[in-house]
Order: sequence, then C-alpha cells, then structure tokens
Amino acid sequence: MPESVVLKPVEGNFSLGDHIYSELREALLELDVYNRNADLRLDERRIAKQMGVSRTPIREALTRLAQEGFVTIQARKGIFINRKDLPEILELVKVWAALESMAARLACEVASDEAISELRMIAAQFSKDQAKANIDEYSETNIDFHGAIMRISGCRKLQELGEDVFAHLVPIRRRAMRDVDRADRSVVDHMNIIEAVEGREADLADRLVREHTFRLHDYIASAWKGFMELESMAADAKA
Repeated sequence: MPESVVLKPVEGNFSLGDHIYSELREALLELDVYNRNADLRLDERRIAKQMGVSRTPIREALTRLAQEGFVTIQARKGIFINRKDLPEILELVKVWAALESMAARLACEVASDEAISELRMIAAQFSKDQAKANIDEYSETNIDFHGAIMRISGCRKLQELGEDVFAHLVPIRRRAMRDVDRADRSVVDHMNIIEAVEGREADLADRLVREHTFRLHDYIASAWKGFMELESMAADAKA
C-alpha cells in the first residue's frame, strides 16, 4: 500500500487555521516522501474529512505550505507534496552546514553546562552497535541532536532560520541514514562535537560540525543513486 499523510481530527476552539497548518506540516515531515511508495498527491476533501473541518481552512493551510515549498498547487491538476531535486538538496545541506556550524561556535560561548549535558544525553542514547540495530530510532535521535545544537546557541534568529531549512532536510536525513551503514561515523562525530563544545573550543566545534554535514553532502552527491530517479519522479509529479 502507498504511504500517505496521516492526520488527526481537530478538537477544541483554539486558532483553527494555525492548528490545521501545524498538523498538516507535521504530517508532511513524518511522511517518508523519498520512498517510492509515498503518495504525493493531496486531496482537500479527504483531508477535511480526516480532520473534521470544512475545506476552507484546509485550503488556507495548503497555501501557506506551498509558500514554504512543502507542496505545489497546480490549477486543474491537484496538490502535490514536493520532492527536492538533487541540486536543491545539496544547496540545502550547504546552508544547514553554515547555520549549524555557527550555532556550535555560539554554543561554546553561551551554552550552560546543563544544556551541554542534555546534548550529551541525546547522543548517549545509542552506541554504534545500537544505532545500527535500531536505525529508524537512531535517525530520529540524530535529528534531535542537530536541533539541540541550534537551541543551545542562544541565538533565536539563527534557530528560526535553522528550523525553516532543517524541516526540508528531515526526510532527506532519514533516507540517507538508512541507505548505508552511516550510523557508526555519525555516533563518533556527535561525541567529538560534544567534546569540542564542552571544552569551549569554538574553532574546533565549528569545523567538526561543518565536516560532519559535508560528509552528508558528499555522500548524497556521489553515492545516493536513487536521487537521479527521484529527480525524474519529482518532475513527473509536477508535470
């Protein structure tokens, strides 16, 4: 069966538009859009029925998501979840490398010992063997780790920018983590980054984060063979 977006009914009388937008966005982030079986077409009627609301706030939320690059709305054709093509993905990874490396540098200056301990606790959840044995769970922890670095930077604007970029990278990171045995190096890299932040070595932390992220960039550029097929699939979906 094709994988598709799963949504929960709306409850309560709070800001309906914002809630629907948040629920839809979260559902899109949870969907493995780079899975060939993913259903990339969205149906307003079905979404409205799932959430128990009219189509008007659904349409408004989808318009916001289109502005953010998560979906494409095509007149008389429908609404489609976006898959990034290879050049877009590589550019996003480069931007993330710049943002997170700066966050790591700032964290060396402002992060409390408690915040760094929490970062270590996230990384310590999986050893190399555990990461390989539980790759889906480790993938989520990996995402949490990088989000935590942004949070402990103490720079709200940097975090906001990072969240916008990282949202598009979440499904890409999940897919890349499962493609080959990359968990070993990821676990080691994370611990080295923590040591640098804990030691307040800003230059080292900056460099380690950039190197870590560019390993993902170089791997995608050279070894993710399915990407070329996905580019074609993305073009077909938008045609």
